[in-house]
This record gives sequence, structure tokens and C-alpha cells, in this order.
Amino acid sequence: MITSDVGKSNLLSHFTKNEFSEQSKSTIGVKFRAIRVDKKIVKAQIWDTAGQERYRAITGAYYRRAVGALLVYDITRHVTFENIARWLNELRDHTDQNIVVMLVGNKADLRHLRAVPTDESKGFAEREYLVHGNFCS
Repeated sequence: MITSDVGKSNLLSHFTKNEFSEQSKSTIGVKFRAIRVDKKIVKAQIWDTAGQERYRAITGAYYRRAVGALLVYDITRHVTFENIARWLNELRDHTDQNIVVMLVGNKADLRHLRAVPTDESKGFAEREYLVHGNFCS
């Protein structure tokens, strides 16, 4: 039940630095960024949990005081979407009930290889009260 190689690090790099790398490696870490939102500076800690089982023992530290989370899956690999329910349960077990969770179907530029139908992911997001989106990182 691994949700790795879905493009989380590239998604983060695109958001924080407007960069993309096709040769990215599996990562775990944190980025600290100050982001301007509606004329205000928001200080963000953005954690990348790598989605790999070997890192699960330390992911609990990421949940503390989290106000938002992205659950990312690869639209071209259905197994990554199947793992989202488990990650969502873990997230809900360890965070405040008011956390905002966004379900992100990544690699939308590969829509010709799509294995997760949009209506399936939208339906899951609606049932679980998640924000839903597709992204091309």
C-alpha cells in the first residue's frame, strides 16, 4: 500500500519555485515558504511524507498542528488512488477535525494514460468532504 512516485515533490517544487524535474527522486522533507495571499504574508511549512512505508514511523510528526493537507495520487496508476482512503483515515486519526484536505490527481498532462476516471475521484472527494482538483506538475 505505497503511494510513492505520484509527483508530490514536483508538485511542491512547482508551487514554491515554479520548477519541474523529470529526474526527481523519492524524497521526504519540509519546505519553509512565505507566501503572499490577499496582500498578507502567510508562513507555510510544507511537508513531503514521500508516501513510502519505510517513512511511516515518522509521519506522525507531520500531523501536529497541520491546518491543511494534500492527498496526491497519480491519475495514470489506479493503485495510487486506492491508497488514498488509507492515508485519509490516518490523517483524520492524527489531526484536528477542522483540517482542510484537498485530493489532487497529479500528472494531468498524461490524461491519455488516465487510469482513474475523473468522476470516480470527484465522487470520492464529495463523499469524504474533500476539495478536489487535477494538476499537471
